Amino acid sequence: MYEAIRSKSVHSTAAGTTSDFPHRSREEELDIQLAGHLAALLAVTDELRALAPAADLDAAADRLAEQVTRLRAGRAPVRVPVSAARPEPHLAGLHRRAHTLAGRALVVAASRADTAAAILSAERMDAHTAALEPRELAAH
Repeated sequence: MYEAIRSKSVHSTAAGTTSDFPHRSREEELDIQLAGHLAALLAVTDELRALAPAADLDAAADRLAEQVTRLRAGRAPVRVPVSAARPEPHLAGLHRRAHTLAGRALVVAASRADTAAAILSAERMDAHTAALEPRELAAH
């Protein structure tokens, strides 16, 4: 009726043994997470640059790309130019999205004590808030 299990479970490991997959440190995990948030912010910034070119967006995109490259050990982020522009309400949505992404990056940068990324993220939050204020006031 009952047959004993003859092989070890794939779900259990003996204490003191190492597993077959590499583990990352908390710092490495935070670097990956921060690079992801900054890369997403860079993508939105590039889209904003395509829709409403501005020197401050160009400078921000360059700084974001530098930070992503640093966090990814020299691997530059993939950047795709946006060719299709949508009407004005799309800009407000992009600024809100960029503000949210910058906030996420700020939280991770603060938790890993990355001053350069934290300052850049806070500056981007301020810039996107400023870009939204005239539109938000006009909407009310």
